[in-house]
Amino acid sequence: MQVGIIKERRPGESRVAITPDTVKKFLDLGLSVLIESKAGITAAITDKAYQDAGAKIVKTPVEALSQADIVLKVQKPIVPESKGKSELNEVALMKDGAVLICLMEPYASHKLLETLASKRITVFSMELLPRITRAQTMDTLSSQSNLAGYKAVLEAANTFGRAFPMMMTAAGTVPPAKCLVMGAGVAGLQAIATARRLGAVVSASDVRPAAKENVESLGASFVAVQDEEFKQAETAGGYAKEMSDAYKAKQSELIASTVAKQDIVICTALIPGRPAPVLVTEDMIKTMKPGSVLVDLAVEQGGNCPLSVADKTIVKNSVSIVGQTNMASKLPIDASILFAKNLLNFLTPMINQDQKQIIIDINDEIIKGALLTQNGEVLQTFM
Repeated sequence: MQVGIIKERRPGESRVAITPDTVKKFLDLGLSVLIESKAGITAAITDKAYQDAGAKIVKTPVEALSQADIVLKVQKPIVPESKGKSELNEVALMKDGAVLICLMEPYASHKLLETLASKRITVFSMELLPRITRAQTMDTLSSQSNLAGYKAVLEAANTFGRAFPMMMTAAGTVPPAKCLVMGAGVAGLQAIATARRLGAVVSASDVRPAAKENVESLGASFVAVQDEEFKQAETAGGYAKEMSDAYKAKQSELIASTVAKQDIVICTALIPGRPAPVLVTEDMIKTMKPGSVLVDLAVEQGGNCPLSVADKTIVKNSVSIVGQTNMASKLPIDASILFAKNLLNFLTPMINQDQKQIIIDINDEIIKGALLTQNGEVLQTFM
């Protein structure tokens, strides 16, 4: 069996789905690896590094995909109607019956899934892995969100016109920056830890009761209206539930008074398959200190602040609003290393070395959760 890797061609994407280390692991499993030339260059991986690990470098994406039984990508395949204006039709280049593993954006890819199913391509979406212990080493969302939370704070520090830590000098004392992190998932917790390491006074908010202990364990204070609805505001999968309008009103009032006191606000709150909840309104922005910074990691799903603009930093009422999408890709070396390991850990249990084929056990909870298309059918739809 052959694994095919091509360069990621979506705008702003610097990651790659395989590293020399995982190439070696795939070879140990009895697979061969075809990689398009310069596929890893934006992640500081040269063709020679891949070749030294045992991969075969091919000149074009056609050569890499047309022969591949298994295609590994970071982002979903490009087709003519994709954003980014690439003329390459990656689905057309894949051979019928191949297996594709990547971030599929399943909530916004129904037409693409039908196209893939028409070629009998088996598609696994890494976003849909169940939140169970056995899947932790495969969890691309967590590995990439961790880096995104870290980088968000560095982006804020780079934009902020003051220092983060308290500094005592002969000329006077510089007070520490005050930082509010909104959403205490993987990205939020890393943002808390990073801001604390830089010396900021940190607080955080989240609608999930379990987040309170995590936030406080990192030395931050927890900001939330802690009523009965709050105590039940978490799904079995560990994601935040949509809250009632009454709760949102109470929480907004508390957040508004908190935001007005902050120098830095990091927004990370997302609900799978739905627009990002609005947490920081335009009126709240008007109350923030001149020179303060908001970084919106949810901008790709509409943003936790309605003023956020994708991939731009704008200034409103003397507040800088950073709307960077795909923040993990700004750390492409580490992001690629972690992502590639996630894919390796996901794929390895499916490889039958004796039969030299991939075995898809539909009764496996992980496989069933991530499987989107098989045998020409779309198995899960998100409309």
